[in-house]
Amino acid sequence: RPHDPLAAPDGSIWWTGMFANVLGRLDPKTGAMKEYPLKTPKSGPHGLAADKAGNIWFTANQSRYVGKLDPKTGDVTEYPLPDPNNRGPHTPIIDQKGTVWFTLQSGQVGRIIPATGDVKVATTPSANTYPYGIVVNSKGVPWYVDFRGNRVGSVDPQTMEIREYTLPDPAARPRRIAITPDDVIWYTDYARGYLGRFDPKTGQVREWPSPGGRES
Repeated sequence: RPHDPLAAPDGSIWWTGMFANVLGRLDPKTGAMKEYPLKTPKSGPHGLAADKAGNIWFTANQSRYVGKLDPKTGDVTEYPLPDPNNRGPHTPIIDQKGTVWFTLQSGQVGRIIPATGDVKVATTPSANTYPYGIVVNSKGVPWYVDFRGNRVGSVDPQTMEIREYTLPDPAARPRRIAITPDDVIWYTDYARGYLGRFDPKTGQVREWPSPGGRES
């Protein structure tokens, strides 16, 4: 089950083999495909991110850890989550300092400092949340969307304090997120079939319905 794809800086395409417990690399120039097996069975690799050194980071959605693959050697380093209540690591992203941030389906956002291996996880203020897509703005602040509620959230990169922003429609279920160079947040409202725009400076929200309707 190939899941999230990643275009790496060297032009290669990476993907997670969620059910086969591998990461895959495709060379578009030659068509050559290589798979890298993971150490822990049934890891359920999900999201991907590449750091400046060429390492590929992934979330082990079914095994409570975040991993780092060295493509040169095939070695995998695992960073276990600190608490049994930390479950379902989902989407990773790397900020300007090289810190790895990731969302968790258990209502949390985590971060890893690769130089020290330190892992911390912060819980959202609201209960029963599902942090999903995540981005980092130009100032190094992570932003995420809550797939279980009409919320967008930000994380203080120093204290890891989470601040939530409520979207106007209670039925909104934002799933994926993007950010433009002006640090404006865009999101897809999966439940309603809308594209949304949230401006953190003003708090203004604008939404556009998809031509395909609610089921799009």
